[in-house]
Amino acid sequence: MSSAEKTDAGNPIDTRQRLLNVGMTLVSQHGFGGTSLQMIADELGFTKAAIYHHFRTRDHLLIALMEPMLHDIRRVVELAESQRTARTQMDAMVVGFATVVARNRALAAVMVFDPDVHRILQLQPDWGDLIVRQLTLLTQLDEGATGIIKATALMTGLAGAATGAPTDIDEQTLIAELSEIGRRTMGLRPPRRQNEAPSAPRPEPVLGRWKDFLAET
Repeated sequence: MSSAEKTDAGNPIDTRQRLLNVGMTLVSQHGFGGTSLQMIADELGFTKAAIYHHFRTRDHLLIALMEPMLHDIRRVVELAESQRTARTQMDAMVVGFATVVARNRALAAVMVFDPDVHRILQLQPDWGDLIVRQLTLLTQLDEGATGIIKATALMTGLAGAATGAPTDIDEQTLIAELSEIGRRTMGLRPPRRQNEAPSAPRPEPVLGRWKDFLAET
């Protein structure tokens, strides 16, 4: 047993969280397929046996990483479904999804782009139902292919934008930016407070964010 393992031996909760934190960092950098349990063990100075005590397989580790975000998406869907009109349901879904990906920048793009993540999530019992419910909410104004394309552009676009956003943008600003982009994508107008004058047009999003982001990888 390594010294790092001895230090955490009496606190398995902290050890598990440390494994998740390092796993999240490595998955965000290398993708799920490019991240091994051995890499996580090496990063922490653990043996693989120590990791197996908490996660029997790499898939179990990924499920543990993704579950908090999936739980948040479920809550967003439930809140959106409780709204009274199609537009308010869609708006709640857009803002809620923007909030989730902004708060999970490291894993947002992995969730929608990584084929290994898709494979594992498809095995989860309620994942398919959650996807259908999101699409049902987002395609109310545009049925058929156009609605599906817009909904797909929303989810993949906001997830990618959250991951690629400059790190110095604070969370609330990022949520506001993503929500506005999402509303434009879905053809929704942002809500206006009563008696509030129309705001001046906002500038277009800064160009080159993805170029700068990819250059760092």
